[in-house]
Amino acid sequence: MATNNNNNNNSILIAQARAALEQMKNETAAELGIQNYAQQYKGDLPSRVNGSVGGYMVKKMIALAEQQLAGGTGTTTIR
Repeated sequence: MATNNNNNNNSILIAQARAALEQMKNETAAELGIQNYAQQYKGDLPSRVNGSVGGYMVKKMIALAEQQLAGGTGTTTIR
């Protein structure tokens, strides 16, 4: 089994992706009805709320990837 000396497996490979992911996170939270998500201390929010935001982001990214693989334009709305 290979050993990974890098303790941070969540490193951003493309620098521009960080801003796009932050924007997506805030838009997703707004869609879920969570106000001022970017300014809130996430430790004060229940894990269910933070998990909903992350889970919904994954759902949106999967739908976008499926659409791109099918030859779509790359923009989608999840409901």
